[in-house]
Amino acid sequence: MRWLTLPLLGFALAQTPPQPAQLQPPSPAPDSTPAGDASAGSSVSLTRTAKDGSKRLITVLRTGTSDASGIFTACQPLEDDPPGTPTISVFSETGAGGIRVTIDKNVIVAPLAVVSQKEGGDGHIEVSAGTARYLDAAAVTPVAASVTASPAAAATSTPATPALSTPAPVTQIPANSPTTDRLTRCEVEAKASTVQGSVNVTQGKTRLKGSKLVYDDSDGIARIDGPITFARDSTARDNAASSLTGSSASIEVNVDDQTTTLVGGVTLKNGARTSSAERVEYDDAANVAILRGSAGSPAKTVTADQTLTASVIRYNLDTGSVVAIGPVAGEFQDGETPGTALPLPANPGDTTPTPGNPGGRPRPPGGS
Repeated sequence: MRWLTLPLLGFALAQTPPQPAQLQPPSPAPDSTPAGDASAGSSVSLTRTAKDGSKRLITVLRTGTSDASGIFTACQPLEDDPPGTPTISVFSETGAGGIRVTIDKNVIVAPLAVVSQKEGGDGHIEVSAGTARYLDAAAVTPVAASVTASPAAAATSTPATPALSTPAPVTQIPANSPTTDRLTRCEVEAKASTVQGSVNVTQGKTRLKGSKLVYDDSDGIARIDGPITFARDSTARDNAASSLTGSSASIEVNVDDQTTTLVGGVTLKNGARTSSAERVEYDDAANVAILRGSAGSPAKTVTADQTLTASVIRYNLDTGSVVAIGPVAGEFQDGETPGTALPLPANPGDTTPTPGNPGGRPRPPGGS
């Protein structure tokens, strides 16, 4: 989908001449809050019905209220639109608060959001860098149901105006962009851009940065494109300050399952320990990251004296300790000959004595 650009507070409706430029607040769009609440900005909510029948709420909020820093407008279906045509809302905000999108435990902030909301409540969201503005009515050629009419036909359909020495500019509407068509009829323009680090995600103590977010009701997953970088401040068990940093190719937020997963070449680094996997289920509130590997590409965690691979590695985000689950292999020094592989318990509760653990006490790999 192509990104769009739009104008200010309130709902902007496409109207027929002679008053196309006046912005008259229409009836509220489905699940939208009143635009007149200046203290809270303007917002729209999508309601998703999860697989178990429960309701999930996704909110999009413009934090600013000044015309100088951005806009909020809703382009509702017109009489000639087919049944089921969604309401398209555009949010832009150049102020520090930006546009705030709340999905599960994640708060996403970026300059621009375009929301297509279906009558049932769910829909499609795109969030990125970019701007939006209201169009000058004189610069917009009225758009009929078909946008492929010849220039001559378009000229004859334009209402008569006083003669001008220079023809009024015409906004070109790509025939394959129905969203752009809709917004232009509402005299709004949205221009999205992909800028690394422009989409900021906060989950508890963790801060992540990406370049673009796309959510769609077809699968209920919000995907944030990378490259993703993140950092988490924490306090280790011995009260020494520590910081977890890392990267991944993308993020997937599953609205139905309420999970956040780092996807593709995930790396977690905390002090001397570096861990990696293709997928990591990340939960800041539970202080845990679950690294998941496969037979061909197991999860791995490495320190100066240890290398451990397993199908699943459970990482405690606060203490930095790890527990391996499933088929495990490793090499580490713990009073043994360097490079000797020691059998580690597949079950973290296994109390079988081992050469490095004669008392049989449960010990997470890494000695924590």
